[in-house]
Amino acid sequence: MAHLTSEQIQSLRSQLMAEKRGIEHRLEQNDHYGLSGSMRFQTGELSPIDNHPGDVATEMYDREKDISLLEHDEFQLERIDSALHSIEEGHYGTCAVCQQPIPYERMQAVPYTKYCKKHQPETVVSDNRPVEEEFLAPAFGRTSLDERDDQNGFDGEDAWQIVESWGTSNTPAMAEGRDIDSYDVMAIEATDEVEGCVEAYESFVATDIYGHDVSIVRNRQYRQYLENREGEGLLEIDNDSDPYDMY
Repeated sequence: MAHLTSEQIQSLRSQLMAEKRGIEHRLEQNDHYGLSGSMRFQTGELSPIDNHPGDVATEMYDREKDISLLEHDEFQLERIDSALHSIEEGHYGTCAVCQQPIPYERMQAVPYTKYCKKHQPETVVSDNRPVEEEFLAPAFGRTSLDERDDQNGFDGEDAWQIVESWGTSNTPAMAEGRDIDSYDVMAIEATDEVEGCVEAYESFVATDIYGHDVSIVRNRQYRQYLENREGEGLLEIDNDSDPYDMY
């Protein structure tokens, strides 16, 4: 602590005491963030048993937030008390790792610190995610079969499209595309997928009851399929229209 003058130490002590009084006053005024009373008192309910959990979701969230804020203030008070104790012991302003003096400018910014800038423990942001998210990626999670080559059945995306066709809370302003101006085209792949078919060609390729005698039904989907130049080119050639001569 020899690198700090008595005036600097006194200034830092005053800064620590002012911050301590501020935290203690705040805790006293807000009744420790309202945690001195039970949640039953806050909600006015004798028991939440007869209510849906969603009925007290807001109160529960506020309660968790208050606990977090209280823990932060209590931890801050512990650090301030430790710094004041270090002043009394005579080793205030010395890094706990390298035992080198901590610059006065850093002490002014963080008067309760125990570390120099080099040895300050890094704040680690956890990469841990809820286990539920393992089932939510890709879209529709484990209910999606689009990524599997051996599956083409009804999956979670198809179920959602049926529900979505009845409307959602989304507006055209929230759509991914820029040319969306109607609620009718807000559904996922609403204009791309053919209802009742997995692949587009299934809407115009037909067979007899035994699965033989393949034939082509020249409907709108068939012509759109040709215009998009999908597939390998069909056995039948439509010579009536020039765009299809290449097939």
